[in-house]
Amino acid sequence: MGRAHEVRKVAMEKTAAAKSKLYAKYGKEIYMAAKSGVPDPELNANLKRIIQKAKKEQVTADVISRAIDKAKGGSDDNYTEARYEGFGPGSSTFIVECLTDNVNRTIAEVRNCFTKTGGKLGVTGSVVHQYNHQAVFTIPGLSEEEVLEVLVLNDLDADEIEADEDGVTVLSEASNYNAIKTAFLDQYPELEFDTDEIMWMAMIDAELSEADKEKYDRLMSLLDNLDDVQDVYHNVKL
Repeated sequence: MGRAHEVRKVAMEKTAAAKSKLYAKYGKEIYMAAKSGVPDPELNANLKRIIQKAKKEQVTADVISRAIDKAKGGSDDNYTEARYEGFGPGSSTFIVECLTDNVNRTIAEVRNCFTKTGGKLGVTGSVVHQYNHQAVFTIPGLSEEEVLEVLVLNDLDADEIEADEDGVTVLSEASNYNAIKTAFLDQYPELEFDTDEIMWMAMIDAELSEADKEKYDRLMSLLDNLDDVQDVYHNVKL
């Protein structure tokens, strides 16, 4: 399988599989985006991006509106972004992104997940240098030539472009996210991206033994059960 397949695997393997966790995840993200800027998605690009992602994952309009109303109401709730880097079974590495109202609690809970599965947390920078922070789009219904045309006409650079039966996947610098998305929607207003995210992509994949795969599955399950965990990225080849 090529890079496009791995991109979709990363998207599917991120946490927030359960509906209640999904709602809580986006409720926090929408609230913080609305609170830190204008609580209007038409005037707040970050808020608009998160709402679009939430809708794609079938988060209800009620959850979205309540999070925005909470920000408008001047709630005192505040969450801190925290990123933890860890080493899992075998040669696996992890980036765990959290939103928390208690950093001490969160780091203890995340560390416990790694410890229980034979891994450990690393210091800041111990893992992230093995990943690229990228804007990732999978575009259905267009040929590779049509995708290239949009990028060239708008003077946009891509790190990787790969076509398969499900569409064309474009990877670029995270800072290019808004420009690339705008360029494609200007050209194709009805376009719906299969993948439309900024994510950490591992430079080198790790293959696990069956025993390590069981530990990996348990680690992912433990992290998924933590309320403060928003996203988990890893280098495991599935």
